[in-house]
Amino acid sequence: MATDPTQRYYRAPCPGCGAPVEFRSAQSTHAVCGYCQSTVVRSGDVLTRLGKMAELFDDHSPLQLMASGRIQLDGKDVPFTLVGRLQYKGDAGVWTEWAAFLNDGTLATLGEDNGAYVFTRPIDPGREMPAPERFRIGTTTAINGKPYSVAYTGQASLISAQGELPKLPPLGQPFGMVELRSADGEVVSIDYGHTPPNVERGKSVLLEDLQLQGLKDESAKDEKGRQFNCPHCGAPVQVKLAGTKSITCGSCASIISLDSGVGGELRSAEQDEPVQPLIPLGSKGQLQGVHWQVVGFQHRMGVEPGDDEHFGWSEYLLYNQKRGFAFLVDSEEGWSMVRPTTGAPQLSSNGRTATYMGTKYELKYTYEAETTYVLGEFYWQVTRGQKTSNRDFASAKGLLSLEQTPNEVTWSAGDKLASDTVAKAFKLEDKADVLQRDDPGPFTAKSGLGCGTIILIAIIIIILLIILSNCSGSSGSGYRSSGGSFGGYSSGGSHK
Repeated sequence: MATDPTQRYYRAPCPGCGAPVEFRSAQSTHAVCGYCQSTVVRSGDVLTRLGKMAELFDDHSPLQLMASGRIQLDGKDVPFTLVGRLQYKGDAGVWTEWAAFLNDGTLATLGEDNGAYVFTRPIDPGREMPAPERFRIGTTTAINGKPYSVAYTGQASLISAQGELPKLPPLGQPFGMVELRSADGEVVSIDYGHTPPNVERGKSVLLEDLQLQGLKDESAKDEKGRQFNCPHCGAPVQVKLAGTKSITCGSCASIISLDSGVGGELRSAEQDEPVQPLIPLGSKGQLQGVHWQVVGFQHRMGVEPGDDEHFGWSEYLLYNQKRGFAFLVDSEEGWSMVRPTTGAPQLSSNGRTATYMGTKYELKYTYEAETTYVLGEFYWQVTRGQKTSNRDFASAKGLLSLEQTPNEVTWSAGDKLASDTVAKAFKLEDKADVLQRDDPGPFTAKSGLGCGTIILIAIIIIILLIILSNCSGSSGSGYRSSGGSFGGYSSGGSHK
């Protein structure tokens, strides 16, 4: 147990069934009885039953109640124990927040969403929070004098809870949710399910850094998956990941929405003009010291404003149980590995540079992107024709990508990869020639030239080559303009 043994806690019988209900933190006002699922509220030494809590959605999380660990806070190594669990549903999907009991008696939150984790603590914002609709995506606001970018605004509702908890919003009733990100990787969550709004601040964490004990036994996890028949062609479709929101049929390639869950009303959309992935779905490989499996694939097209030249690229969705999701991007610029950031880089006033974690990145591309083909499983609701506004930045240290939808701004960061690294990682040395791209090197800006300008340049080059060939008898190679992207995807918010 990670808590201080001298810490006092309160125990009383459940008003619903008489089983013991414990409160370890003085900040906890609610609890869910582990025996009868009654929701009880504590007022002094009296427990009152409010009703019955809905069953938990099985998200196959490795975490569970009473798992303990340690977190670095203000330069100190602080023990904590997970004493409560809340599940929320928003327009982006379902996510979980764990109530973490610190050894000083206070509560913090370990947010979990698609394998990504954020540890936050309540803060005093120093001012009254404006209504959620006042926050506009992409704008900047300040919390205690520190600038943050508005990354997400939307609606969420509590769908289930377990264990010892802080004050709960009404079950199933929508409330506003706003997320802010900073240039040094901080995230601020504003929860309007409380009055006044609950404001928490923190950073992303890795499970292995939390020194967790008491996790679920991996051998006990059910790996059979879920299966149903494709609503379009009737072929069997198996869902392997618990958090899947969209999946494609292996027989007819229709995109199937799982928004209502397997067994609910399934919606499908036909796809044509297939673009086959070079790395097969299900392939396993090790990149940057992490073992990944390819679970999804999407092809996307982009076009720069005022240009009629389109360019395409592919993105492989990778999954690791403890690291969550990442993207392996294949473009004419080369291969790259990117992951969503917790914080939000700070844009300059003219938008030509972005600063993140102390590094300055230069703007390289601005373009509109559209998803044209998908295969496999996805943790967000993916459809053909999804459009986003993208901006790509680069520095000597790596890559940044900004992707914006009407209600969310998503940043991704990563690095370029050598082609042979990708081939070796997935044991595809026999496809090395097909996977070959430009080797990583100094990042050069795309010319951004239109078709007319390129034709004019080509004519000039041909004339020069004719002149040179008359002088020396040698010939040159042709010029090819390439476009591409090294990041970007569609996803939901909520502690990513």
